[in-house]
Amino acid sequence: MAYVITSPCIDEQAADCLDSCPVDCIEKGEDQYLIDPSICIDCGACEAVCPVDAIFYEEDVPEEEESFIAKAKAYFDA
Repeated sequence: MAYVITSPCIDEQAADCLDSCPVDCIEKGEDQYLIDPSICIDCGACEAVCPVDAIFYEEDVPEEEESFIAKAKAYFDA
């Protein structure tokens, strides 16, 4: 499991999460920041600093935002 960045990031992209991540698993994608699920250590530091509440633990991602799980996996598998 990992943390996932969802749709509110597309409009905000504040990048507070970048500085908080101890393992540098967050990258800027085409339209939002994404968390590499193979590197994420599930510490939750990014979730705590997100100003738009766009970050969720994978199991807690709202149903309407679940496509962002696949989006992150596809981005890092490419």
